Amino acid sequence: MKLEEIVEYCLSYPASYEDHPFGEGWTAIRHKGNKKIFALIFEKDDHLCVNLKCDPDRSDFLRNAFKEVKPGYHMSKEHWNTIILDGDLPEDDLHDIVKHSFDLTRPKRKVKK
Repeated sequence: MKLEEIVEYCLSYPASYEDHPFGEGWTAIRHKGNKKIFALIFEKDDHLCVNLKCDPDRSDFLRNAFKEVKPGYHMSKEHWNTIILDGDLPEDDLHDIVKHSFDLTRPKRKVKK
């Protein structure tokens, strides 16, 4: 997957936007409502990577199931994974992991009284 493809896919989620808070070479995809990052895209060791938030139990499963899924680079190793995008991880699995990160970081809905 190329940089443009992962950015385009992440921006397909509602109320998301692209940001560059860490300078050139780092692309953050955030929620408009709370400004939380749900995808952080960068290059490391000549590989395109994306950091995605993940439930800790699911993180362990994904890291054991796919060699492309590593503990989060420069993030909480418990709650974030780094996905190497030029490996063999099936695109459907990547999309599922992105959706999971999006859902974990989305703005909380206000309860009507």
